[in-house]
Amino acid sequence: MGFGDLKSAAGLRVLNDFLADKSYIEGYVPSQADIAVFEAIAAPPPADLFHALRWYNHIKSYEKQKASLPGVKKALGKYGPADVEDTTGAATDSKDDDDIDLFGSDDEEESEEAKKLREERLAQYESKKSKTKLVPVGYGIKKLQIQCVVEDDKVGTDMLEERITAFEDYVQSMDVAAFNKI
Repeated sequence: MGFGDLKSAAGLRVLNDFLADKSYIEGYVPSQADIAVFEAIAAPPPADLFHALRWYNHIKSYEKQKASLPGVKKALGKYGPADVEDTTGAATDSKDDDDIDLFGSDDEEESEEAKKLREERLAQYESKKSKTKLVPVGYGIKKLQIQCVVEDDKVGTDMLEERITAFEDYVQSMDVAAFNKI
């Protein structure tokens, strides 16, 4: 599996044939697979390879958002048609595994885009969290309405009711409004 050497004309021809009936390397939206292949190409493909050129220009438009695209970037040889031999594997197999940080050390700096995306998601979470689930019953009394999915084999609804009603100072009663069993 693979495209071969994407810096050569033969590799670009394989990529062009692969993209003849596809918009992206994997799936139906731009992903990290597209970014991995895009970064392996040295320059825009020639005009006679119009499928590859169309794809190249389209992925180039995502350059500012490439960190936020879905998926996980794999080795270049994991993408492409199955009948083409991967020639990129020899270069990647010689890497030393000591460079890989399995636990993601904290002293690496976060990029501006990643920091902005994280802050944006935290703000969205806080806005959802701030909307309380208190439903007015009457006479100033409110009830807390929550939804949860319970796997019957792991936790029974009786156990859940016991735990909730254990907060006697705050909980007067509990009832199940809807019940789905999985």
